[in-house]
Amino acid sequence: MAKNMQPIAKRCKALGISPAEMGYAKKTTNRNPGGQMRKKKSEYGLQLAEKQKVKFIYVVYRMGLAATRRQARQLVSHAHFTVNGKKVNIPSYLVKAGDVIEVAESSRSSEVFKRLTGQDAPMFLLPAWMEREKNTLKGTVIRLPAREDIDVPVEEHLIVELYSK
Repeated sequence: MAKNMQPIAKRCKALGISPAEMGYAKKTTNRNPGGQMRKKKSEYGLQLAEKQKVKFIYVVYRMGLAATRRQARQLVSHAHFTVNGKKVNIPSYLVKAGDVIEVAESSRSSEVFKRLTGQDAPMFLLPAWMEREKNTLKGTVIRLPAREDIDVPVEEHLIVELYSK
């Protein structure tokens, strides 16, 4: 699958989500404000947009090992993480319940990860389906998230319909 190189603000506007969900608090777009855009999407277009929204939920970001979702994707692509002791460089890697996610030994000395441990480490609100060891760069997926655990507004029936064709 090809990497989406579309600008963040444009992608967020097309999906109907806030740029803050991608990690950009101050990013807005003034391009074509309600102008010549097509008003009604096809059924397939609606289903595809819901699937792409779900792709933005990354485990590494949710665990607090990256500042933004985009940074989480880049860090995974550069093989800075291991899952159950094996290096992973695929951002869409599917984790299972019981998987241990940690920063690779060779990457622990990086400045990005040094800021995450110690006294002045930022506090993250960890989802109920994950746990992270305090002041370490290691976390565990306790269970797979239930529908009520996902805080991004998603209409999952559209995704099911997309894949049931």
